[in-house]
Amino acid sequence: MSSVVPDAEALYLDLLAGVKPLVRPETKLVGITSGGAWLVERLQKDLGLPGAPGVISSAMHRDDFARRGLSASAQTSLPFDVNGADVLLLDDVLYTGRTIRAVLNELFDFGRPASVRLAVLVDRGGRELPVAADFAAATLTLPDTQLLALARADDGAFSLKVEENR
Repeated sequence: MSSVVPDAEALYLDLLAGVKPLVRPETKLVGITSGGAWLVERLQKDLGLPGAPGVISSAMHRDDFARRGLSASAQTSLPFDVNGADVLLLDDVLYTGRTIRAVLNELFDFGRPASVRLAVLVDRGGRELPVAADFAAATLTLPDTQLLALARADDGAFSLKVEENR
């Protein structure tokens, strides 16, 4: 079964427009490794926000850690005080909600934010936990046998690819 894969660059522009009203002067952007980290790096620049965005890893709090192991992706880096912060999490694809649960646990290891909101490039449904995005650039339904992943080219351009879940 083949799915129509949306244009990731067009979705990024929708994400940028959708995130603007969510950003207040005190908002800190935090991208979930790896796709969300790519998005937040570009959003921080395109929104003209000062400083560096945060990057957060779900690796240490995943409920499938024994099966997946520790990924080689970037580790958590939060260049601001989490206590009292208004955090806007960014991710590429929202699926079961388990990554978001793990990231929230990681975030609270660093302090207690005043609020945490979520924006995603694609919401593909299939939730196993009660997690919802405050903004999604697109909603896409895929069979459970397929994974949707964000890729970034050497020039920084985004693309989405569908892969068979092994």
